[in-house]
Amino acid sequence: MLSKTMEEALNTQVNREFYSSYLYLAMSAYFESANMKGFAHWLRIQAKEERTHGEKIYDYILARGGKISLGAIEAPKAKWASAGKVFEEVYAHEQKVTGMINNLVEHAIKEKDHASFEMLQWFVKEQVEEEANASDILAQIRIVGDVPGHLFYLDHHLGKRG
Repeated sequence: MLSKTMEEALNTQVNREFYSSYLYLAMSAYFESANMKGFAHWLRIQAKEERTHGEKIYDYILARGGKISLGAIEAPKAKWASAGKVFEEVYAHEQKVTGMINNLVEHAIKEKDHASFEMLQWFVKEQVEEEANASDILAQIRIVGDVPGHLFYLDHHLGKRG
């Protein structure tokens, strides 16, 4: 059984994961409007992945006898100045999520909640991958130049994400 404080913290993280999904979907729409279909595709898949992360925690709460408490999801912004600015935000956001996950792990340790600690290890590993992916794309944008014509190859490459 989950403690009340762990249940609340996990419910908060469900909301944050759904916000991440919403944010990446807004970014995908931004790239669609700029006719950068590869970037849009990559972010759309990322949005689905974040929703799956939220559902994973949601299912865990239920499996541990907790109650789900869904809150409002903040509306993300809809416009960015460039592809580079989008991925600067993606990278910063993933770093922020890593901090959130680390705080949950610390909470589980404090409460000696070994089951939650173990479940959260998947997220710890996932955040290493998430930050690396965002950092790599941002670095590639910086190499080729943050100009739509220069981003053609990268856009094509990101469109191949399965």
